[in-house]
Amino acid sequence: MSLEVLGLSKHYSGQKAVDNISFSVKPGEIVGFLGPNGAGKSTTMKIATCYLPPTGGTVKVCGKDVQEHPLAVRKTIGYLPEHNPLYLEMYVHEYLRFIGSLHGLGGKYLKERVGEVVSLCGLEREQNKRIQALSKGYRQRVGLAQALVHDPEVLILDEPTTGLDPNQILEIRQLIKSISARKTVVFSTHIMQEVQALCNRVVIINRGKIVADSPVELLQDRSGKGRMIIVEFENPVDSLLLQQIEGVREVEQPAPARYVLYTNEDKKLRSRIFRVAADNDLPLIGLRQEETSLESIFQELTGNTSVSNKMNQSE
Repeated sequence: MSLEVLGLSKHYSGQKAVDNISFSVKPGEIVGFLGPNGAGKSTTMKIATCYLPPTGGTVKVCGKDVQEHPLAVRKTIGYLPEHNPLYLEMYVHEYLRFIGSLHGLGGKYLKERVGEVVSLCGLEREQNKRIQALSKGYRQRVGLAQALVHDPEVLILDEPTTGLDPNQILEIRQLIKSISARKTVVFSTHIMQEVQALCNRVVIINRGKIVADSPVELLQDRSGKGRMIIVEFENPVDSLLLQQIEGVREVEQPAPARYVLYTNEDKKLRSRIFRVAADNDLPLIGLRQEETSLESIFQELTGNTSVSNKMNQSE
């Protein structure tokens, strides 16, 4: 395993920030570590990266215990903290060389690694600038580059897109996705679109305890209704006709000529809907697929119903 968390606990003055949690991450996985503020995400990440000692339990990175072999762990892990501390007065290439040297790199190899991460993180045009002159998006790129410069096996990224505008979020998301092809990645986020776009799996923590650990698709199906296909006809049709289509498990009718079909299938069902509409001379004016909302599932698991109530009231 790239990361093993076994019975991990962390207490502060009697308060349980992390309460006996366990999960593991396989090599090559990209896992979203989710939870509301104060749930224990950052604490868990800081323990895994040797910045905090645990109160109980163990964390192993690539088979090495973070308490027994902290220096060996730091060689195999790349860490981007939530607030991305940087030496703003340094030039980008200077800073990356400095970080590389702290990891024991030197000579020709250090120069090559700095060049590689500068290219990978899209910093070629910015490498001769002081970090203080960069936009927040490029500072995040520098943060990712410093996490990568020693070529770690595991990346732990704490809120890597916090405070970025939509274009910057897309850039960092694409960068993480390209990195994940060669690394094990664990990252925390509050943005559900990032989970859907990037993750193989989601681990959700709430009040210090794991409340879900599942592949994204299975988590979306936890409501029991699975995928939704929204179908709109020119005129109302008989719901029983739609219910009889192979692969349809349930039909709802939120509007006179609009129907929500719940299914575990995808393309085959859509072709069957078109066939039924054609065979019965039913003008079809709209068809689209949606997934069960990860936001609603997150709110359900973390007890954050006030958010969904406010959203419903605003609608």
